[in-house]
Amino acid sequence: MTVCGCKNICTNIVLVISAIIGVIAAFLRITGVITISAAFLWVTFGIAIVYLAILLFSVLLVPRLNQPNCTDRTASSLIIGVLGTVLFSVVLLAIPFAVTSVVGAIFTGALLFFFSLTIGATGCLIQQLI
Repeated sequence: MTVCGCKNICTNIVLVISAIIGVIAAFLRITGVITISAAFLWVTFGIAIVYLAILLFSVLLVPRLNQPNCTDRTASSLIIGVLGTVLFSVVLLAIPFAVTSVVGAIFTGALLFFFSLTIGATGCLIQQLI
């Protein structure tokens, strides 16, 4: 709970669901059930860069809300998700990993964790602002 009385249950749920998605993706990658193509990595990288640009312009152009503490945790989750998505998509684009590589599976799980965190935190932020 924050000072303004907002509930961050949505952000907590998104963190748990994102962690589950990341673990499942890592397991499926290490068993060779899924592979991550370069096209998917470029798409996640592009989406994260667009999110980063939108966040930058929203901070610069949109005035602060009357209750800024209500969205701080969700906005922090969104920024962490975007930066993690950019980092792990670049790493997976730069370094080719074998399909059943443990390190590749961990990085793929981390990428999908951060990407789902970005999408989920966006939904929570929209819910809090409406």
